[in-house]
Amino acid sequence: MQTAIKPARIQSIDALRGFALAGVAIVHMLEQYLAGAPPQGLMDEINSLPDQIVQGLVFFLFSGKFYAIFSILFGLSFSIQMDSASKREEDFSLKFLWRAILLLMIGYVHQLFYRGDILTIYAMLAPFLIPFHRLDKKWVLFAAGFFFLSVPRFITFFAIGNGPLFGLEEGWSTPAEVAYLEVIRFGSITEVFQENAIYGMKTKMNFQLLPMGRFFYTFGYFLLGLWLGKMNIFRQLEQYKSLIIKVLAWSAGAWLLSAILGGVLFSQSPQPVDFSAFMHIFAYNFIDMVNLAQTIMTICAFLLLYLSPKWQGRLDFFAPYGRMALTNYIGQSLIGTFLFFGWGLGMMGHIRSLYIFIIAIVLIALQTIVSKYWLKYFKYGPLEWLWRSATYLKWQPLRKE
Repeated sequence: MQTAIKPARIQSIDALRGFALAGVAIVHMLEQYLAGAPPQGLMDEINSLPDQIVQGLVFFLFSGKFYAIFSILFGLSFSIQMDSASKREEDFSLKFLWRAILLLMIGYVHQLFYRGDILTIYAMLAPFLIPFHRLDKKWVLFAAGFFFLSVPRFITFFAIGNGPLFGLEEGWSTPAEVAYLEVIRFGSITEVFQENAIYGMKTKMNFQLLPMGRFFYTFGYFLLGLWLGKMNIFRQLEQYKSLIIKVLAWSAGAWLLSAILGGVLFSQSPQPVDFSAFMHIFAYNFIDMVNLAQTIMTICAFLLLYLSPKWQGRLDFFAPYGRMALTNYIGQSLIGTFLFFGWGLGMMGHIRSLYIFIIAIVLIALQTIVSKYWLKYFKYGPLEWLWRSATYLKWQPLRKE
């Protein structure tokens, strides 16, 4: 009997995942772990022009783009796991379902600290990837296009409108959000858990499921990652270099066209823009297309740089960070909420955005260094090891021989 050979890790994927996670950390830190832009007035007394420039650059370069890269890599990882199991003549479908259930549990614990948790959303969407794995890659890409053209968004708008779900009102000025902010800023950790366990989960699902949310677009990113896995691009970067350059150029054109069309449509739509009219929803689709195009541009630029020996060494700095993405993602939230929330240092609204940006960079660097040191002696990050062990219902070897 032949012993199955475990496929080698693809370093470029780990580096890109770490790079994406760094972008996510920067956005969350600038939002002070409020799962959205801080309420008007919170930062007015301490923010000056440099702080506003930092906020603008982070919004333009990172917000909505790096979570998308992270989502694409989730679909890519699914493809790699299924293909590896297939080569061992195994069906990984049931184990993947079980992994999704475990991820839901991990995500919900994370949700107690931070209502912007994305792991629960990934876990809810993950099972729907399984039937797509059996499709030819062209049909996977076609299905991704179905979501990127926002067909589910339009169906949702005509079915339920854009009014809030669960009886919630939107905006920081509503009584419920005022009370929530009070708990976050001054409450104990138990009170934060109580708010995020139910109310925080409702607000997250309200955001995700409405036409303006990310729920359907996230699944489109999953499918794009699955398509990349089927194309085997990351194992053959040099062979695909010319295609990557073409996609980068086409994405830049799509970015410009979508930005122009979005601006024109919003200017011609009913005013004020409150997303109550279909024209608002239709125009918003071009904002998502801008994010999609910019996400693809970022990935292409990263891969082209990675093909350069000089830049590969620099970008590999992020690889340990990406290998321990689950541990580091949750670690970021624990550190960030401790820094800003009342149960910790309570610094929300007391640190300039420029300084928060610097703190985020330092946090990313420290987590990366710790990850690199940890992986010298261990095979997996702590949470990755627990997740893997629970997946196989057996303790997996952790320490390297």
